[in-house]
Amino acid sequence: MNMQTTNVIAPPAPKRMVEMQLPVVMMRDILIKTMFRKNVDMVSDVARAICLPNSVTQELIDLARDQRLLEATGTLNANSGNEMGFQLTDAGKTRAQDALAQSEYFGAMPVPLAVYSEQVKRQSIRNIQITRKQLTDAMGHLILPPTLLDHLGPAVGSGRSVLMYGPPGNGKSSISNGVRDAMGDKVYVPRAIEYAGQVITVYDPIVHSKAEEEVDDPNSLRRKRGFDTRYVRCDRPTVITGGELSLDMLDLVYNSTARTYQAPLQLKSTGGIFIVDDLGRQAEPPQALINRWIVPLEESKDILALQSGEKFEVPFDTLVIFSTNFHPNKIFDQAALRRIFYKIKIDGPDQEGFLKIFAMVAKKKGMPLDQDALIHLLKNKYPTIDNTYANYQPVFLIDQMIEICKFEGIPYQMSTELIDRAWANMFVKEEHIVN
Repeated sequence: MNMQTTNVIAPPAPKRMVEMQLPVVMMRDILIKTMFRKNVDMVSDVARAICLPNSVTQELIDLARDQRLLEATGTLNANSGNEMGFQLTDAGKTRAQDALAQSEYFGAMPVPLAVYSEQVKRQSIRNIQITRKQLTDAMGHLILPPTLLDHLGPAVGSGRSVLMYGPPGNGKSSISNGVRDAMGDKVYVPRAIEYAGQVITVYDPIVHSKAEEEVDDPNSLRRKRGFDTRYVRCDRPTVITGGELSLDMLDLVYNSTARTYQAPLQLKSTGGIFIVDDLGRQAEPPQALINRWIVPLEESKDILALQSGEKFEVPFDTLVIFSTNFHPNKIFDQAALRRIFYKIKIDGPDQEGFLKIFAMVAKKKGMPLDQDALIHLLKNKYPTIDNTYANYQPVFLIDQMIEICKFEGIPYQMSTELIDRAWANMFVKEEHIVN
């Protein structure tokens, strides 16, 4: 797919330790904790483990040597350009264990929050330019009302909040996924960020799809990668939540054992999409969930809190898509609705649209159409539900008939009898159960 998206500027790699903007003691401790835990001793291996250029890693190693926490092993690795090996001294091992007792975090050096905030601006979701063709290509498998993209396109292009509402079974979730698929560029997600000496892990392989990696030349102390590898180059992230979403999932998660934090869902979705599906099915009322988003949606920043109670700001750069089967006026007050920039109703198809979907699904699944069966469906079955058509129904009915044909050992076929049997599984009749 040809994406007309803005080229994202990669985060530049630090060239010297002074550019890191991290507490020196924190950097030194992460270095020796990583060497202690990963048992790495060559500069290039250490550099790879802490995701820094070899030159900056060498500066850190020299600092630790001056403090008698590291010593040279006296051995050279011919495969790594005759690198000198280094190991922890007894004092270094003691310091590593003390540092691990304070925080189990080791590995990739974190990115300071202020530095990360600058990268968020460079790759903002609001910089994206999505065309009608991109959305059409991403949703080509869906039968959509002609006017839907008229409303959806500008909403997505704005990078602001969108509320999709309407009766169930008409593709709100599929449309949300189509929006995600239409975004074809890459962003840079930090493995971890740092604020006030605390480490917050951000990169999550469940949320972030990792893109290609570049590797350093082992025979050179100069960095060969094209960007700061404290970040991972990924597709724009997508977080999808449903009825399980709770307010505490939007807070920092503190690991009391490791003494580190994990980013909440909305921070992991920075530069991408946060889909709240089935709004109204959560334990908390929709109004409470929306109230939690008011500041982020209006001010493009979120407020998080550390265990100490200290609050701080993080970027909020996410396209939030709310999807609900309820009418907005029944679950929100007007103040909340004002803060959602676009409201798009997703209705079921009319009879003509239903028949188009039915024919398309039947062709795809190898089910021959039968005129008498279709007339029976439209004249006898749909009037019993006030001729309420939904996008999911053709797939449901045809799949049911296919399974019946398989069970009966007959070729795929459509008949009034099979329509009746399939229909019986689509709805549950109201009835009194006698104990």
